[in-house]
Amino acid sequence: MAQERQERVATSLARAVTEEIGASLAPVDAELERRYPGDPGTRQPVHTVYVPGDVLAGDTVRTWGDRALAALDEHAPDAASFAAVLGLDRASAEEVYGRVRAKLEREPVEDLRVDFEDGYGVRPDAEEDEDAARAARLVAEAYAAGAAAPYAGIRMKCLEAAVRERGIRTLDIFLTGLIRAGGLPSGLVLTLPKVTCPEQVTAMARLLGAFEEAHGLAPGRIGFEIQIETSQSILAADGTAAVARMIQAAGGRATGLHYGTFDYSACLGVSAAHQASDHPAADHAKAVMQVAAAGTGVRLSDGSTNVLPVGPTAKVHDAWRLHYGLTRRALARAYYQGWDMHPGHLPTRYAAVFAFYREGFERAAGRLARYAGRAGGDVMDEPATARALSGYLLRGLDCGALDGAEVARAAGLTRADLEGFAVPGRGGRTVSGR
Repeated sequence: MAQERQERVATSLARAVTEEIGASLAPVDAELERRYPGDPGTRQPVHTVYVPGDVLAGDTVRTWGDRALAALDEHAPDAASFAAVLGLDRASAEEVYGRVRAKLEREPVEDLRVDFEDGYGVRPDAEEDEDAARAARLVAEAYAAGAAAPYAGIRMKCLEAAVRERGIRTLDIFLTGLIRAGGLPSGLVLTLPKVTCPEQVTAMARLLGAFEEAHGLAPGRIGFEIQIETSQSILAADGTAAVARMIQAAGGRATGLHYGTFDYSACLGVSAAHQASDHPAADHAKAVMQVAAAGTGVRLSDGSTNVLPVGPTAKVHDAWRLHYGLTRRALARAYYQGWDMHPGHLPTRYAAVFAFYREGFERAAGRLARYAGRAGGDVMDEPATARALSGYLLRGLDCGALDGAEVARAAGLTRADLEGFAVPGRGGRTVSGR
């Protein structure tokens, strides 16, 4: 019987043909692997908080958390009132509200960016020098004391001619201050704003390479985010998607693409009253960014709202509903990060994020469990979907929306298992492609 089955299999191509094809595609394989290494498998913060360089203090992270808690105490002192404002499902309101308060007490800010650009403005050189040095000292002290946000860094001025030297000097002062204070923290993040062409990205990479060489750091140690705030960064003069070329111009140093809501909208002539992250122009820009970044390991971040939750309770509730809705909208579009400009945005940031992960948790865990166990179900999932499901659960775990114990109970998988699905080859269980 075995011989009969073997005799049914016939081929016509010589082994040499297969080898020739393999040899011809080897350079392409290498180039694809270089350009599209896949997600790095590291934590992505759910937001970036921007604080002007002259406002930063040693207790900024804790102060933001305390002010956010005070806003809840004043305007939504319990789960029922918070749920009524945001339209949260009553069944999960207590869970979400409790987790939001716990997050604000434990880790109110996930990513802190000290701003030396629009939020800081143009100052005398001596003043900006001093603020940049102070920022380095405060960030280093916060990391040493275990009080820092998981990610922190600066947004320098851009590399346009008018402010180029100032931006480079501030970057140098900040990084040098960190080195002298004990070294670069693992959560260091830098943001390059108002990028208009790939050559500016190349220049930023060269700057960081020169700094690494000056201090004996490993090449590529320092990465940076590219802020997309101009039309030229989406569509170049030759009709190509400039943002895709920018990622490659970074030489592996690009860590994120951050959408600048108001600069980009203004660049296209959108009137101030309609400049928002859900404007069609914003959707187009972020869609291009998303496709350009897919598979490269570069993460995408949405922008911010300029409607602040301040004033009487009714006004705060209106601002909360707007921010919550925009955040949920972004999450559904796979923009897992955004900007927060005021402590009052933190309750709705975390409420939206936690509700998003908790609402889909049981179904995602069940689908992944069936996939891992080769069991049947009402959905036939592919390896790519398993990566998405595990990535969803990992993001929920990282931000505090989910607990390891409940994920293990629902999915029968450890964090290592989830990481194995999310980043094939990293470890944990794997299931062959179908």
